[in-house]
Amino acid sequence: MEPENDLQPSDLEGDLDRLNDLSGNKILAIDKEYDESKGSPVFTVEGKYTTRGWTEWTQGFVHGSAILQFDATEDERFLELGRRKTVKAMAPHLTHFGVHDHGFNNVSTYGNLLRLQREGRVPADEWETNFYELALKCSGAVQAKRWTKRKEGGYIHSFNGPHSLFVDTVRSCRSLCVAHSLGHSLMDESDEAVSLLGRALAHARSTATHNVYYGESRDSHDVLGRVTHEAVFNVADGTFRCPNSQQGFSAFTTWTRGLAWAMTGFAEQLEYLATLDDFALDPFGGRPEVTGFMEKVARATCDFYLENSAVDGIPYWDTGAPALCKLGEDYLSRPADPFNSHEPVDSSAAAIACQGLIRFGHYLQKQGDRESGQRYFQAGMTILRTLLNEPYISTDSSHQGLLLHSVYHHPNGWDHVPKGQKVPCGESSMWGDYHLREAALLVQRLARNEPYLTFFGCLPA
Repeated sequence: MEPENDLQPSDLEGDLDRLNDLSGNKILAIDKEYDESKGSPVFTVEGKYTTRGWTEWTQGFVHGSAILQFDATEDERFLELGRRKTVKAMAPHLTHFGVHDHGFNNVSTYGNLLRLQREGRVPADEWETNFYELALKCSGAVQAKRWTKRKEGGYIHSFNGPHSLFVDTVRSCRSLCVAHSLGHSLMDESDEAVSLLGRALAHARSTATHNVYYGESRDSHDVLGRVTHEAVFNVADGTFRCPNSQQGFSAFTTWTRGLAWAMTGFAEQLEYLATLDDFALDPFGGRPEVTGFMEKVARATCDFYLENSAVDGIPYWDTGAPALCKLGEDYLSRPADPFNSHEPVDSSAAAIACQGLIRFGHYLQKQGDRESGQRYFQAGMTILRTLLNEPYISTDSSHQGLLLHSVYHHPNGWDHVPKGQKVPCGESSMWGDYHLREAALLVQRLARNEPYLTFFGCLPA
């Protein structure tokens, strides 16, 4: 892709205002029209949100979107909606031992509400604060309990079982980090206190080692920055067995939403670690070692994304999708075409990735690497501007989605193919909508010189 080097956050304020108007109406429409008895809304079919059972991993994005909408607009209706639905619906997610997505569900709801209190945006009632803190402590410990131990550390295993390490789970590490910084730990057998920070870092190391490639001849498809969705282990002795992919084309190609999860997950971990004292990291290898491997991952994955996305920053759903060759040799030199007849784009991957690029760029600039930091930051800004405009932003009031051309599970054929089209297009996903709102809020705050948006903004100053 080609970043626009002069694009500033303030240049997007008009687009951000339009997004906020569209977003609010769509949140209210979903709240009014969607039948919650069917399960959490996941993606749209012909413009209406529907569910698709794997787990209830999108419910936090539904109610978290209302909270972000209040944050962006100060419209009290959305604060009330987000609070009420968090209390009503989110408790089961706090003690859900069967999933790897606590960072999605609980930090997006309880975490955002607590952050608004810390920022003085809403009254800081003591018992409400205690309620949010207790929820986040429980969530972090429960997530950390879903652990596969290895000689080299271990990992939070996916809902597939103890053999399975998903790349997306790195973004649930923030749940452990928040709980750790609130003074919590996991109490295990014989009253052993397990460090939540330690488990977050061990999981990040496992992901960096086994889900990300560095061009070091690990296998015949080892390309710098490539990501595999799933790493598979022998749980009897903990040895790594093979890469795999649940939602991508293959184990040896890169599912771009998985790539985006790695980009943003490691970037926000670096931002969080920068707030800790050195002694907090000493038991886990020390700051140079910890930040070193995370910066290596973030740089490799961000570079791979930039090299394998279209000129406007939008990726196709998998970098090795079999029909990409039919788009022509120069398909990455043109804006992505969501209406092509061969392979779908995935705008949700772009919405997640643009935040990772902005965050990593911001982090590097604060660390003194202004040249690299500016490059990544401008790339993220360029992607966001693409997403805030047609054909990606949904301006149709009858369409409940906000971000068009998102893909969920192309290999399973779950995504809707409109009449007259040959590949999925024109639909939205709850994670795509949420992450567009989150990235937009991040940039809106930068444009207005407001506090920088982080997941750990919910922690005491």
